[in-house]
Amino acid sequence: MPVLDELYQELIIDHGRNPRNFGKLKNATHIKEGYNPLCGDKITIYISEKQGVIDDISFDGEGCAISMASASLMTEALKGKPVKYVDQLFADFQHCVMGQTCETKALGKLAALAGVRKFPMRVKCATLPWHTVRAILKDEKGSASSE
Repeated sequence: MPVLDELYQELIIDHGRNPRNFGKLKNATHIKEGYNPLCGDKITIYISEKQGVIDDISFDGEGCAISMASASLMTEALKGKPVKYVDQLFADFQHCVMGQTCETKALGKLAALAGVRKFPMRVKCATLPWHTVRAILKDEKGSASSE
C-alpha cells in the first residue's frame, strides 16, 4: 500500500502544480464561482453543455494544492460525460474522501484524493470544485461554497 500512496501523492502534486483544463472556457454555457471560507480557496468553473452532456469543462482560480488537484482531476473525469452522471460520481467521491466506502475502480484517478480523509479540514478543499459544479447544474443562485 505505501507504493500506491506514493503514486497517489505524486499524482496530486502533479495536478496541483500543473492543473489540466485550467483557464477560462470560451463559449461556456454555465459559469459559477466557488469559495471555501476556511482556507480561502476561490474557484470558477466553466462548463459547455450540449444536449445533456458536458462537452467541455475548465476552471480557474487560486487555492491550495488539494483544491487545484481536485478541480483538475474532476474536469478530466467529467469531460464528455452526461450531466446525470455528476451526482453519482460526486457521491462516490465524497464518500471516499470522508472515509466512508471508497469505490476506487469507479473513481479512477480521483481515488488519489482518498488520503484526504486523514485530514478532515482538507475535505472541504477537495470537494469545493464538486459543490461548484453541482451548483451550476442545479442552477443555484450566488457563489457555491464548501460549507
